[in-house]
Amino acid sequence: MNWVILIFAGLFEVAFAFCLGKAKVSIGNEMYLWYVGFIVTLTTSMVLLIKATQTLPIGTAYSVWTGIGAVGTVLVGVFVFNEPVTFLRILFIITLIFSIIGLKLVST
Repeated sequence: MNWVILIFAGLFEVAFAFCLGKAKVSIGNEMYLWYVGFIVTLTTSMVLLIKATQTLPIGTAYSVWTGIGAVGTVLVGVFVFNEPVTFLRILFIITLIFSIIGLKLVST
């Protein structure tokens, strides 16, 4: 169950990066709403990460959490914010995904 919690924590990390990106391109009250979303998703992500690390090794949990956040944030950047897609970006994202899977396989 803690792996599921950790995955959700990583997804909320992607959400807080998304909120930051939207706040950057917003103005007025809309910008402040995105910052509120950032604070809510950041807090949720941290609480879930804390819960997951109660039984999972901290090094593995943190690596998986940041990996999910990194992969997800790059994908959001590409599909939502029209960031460039290059061969090397894709190569390193695939490498990161396999690393996350490897950490899951060798951890309890």
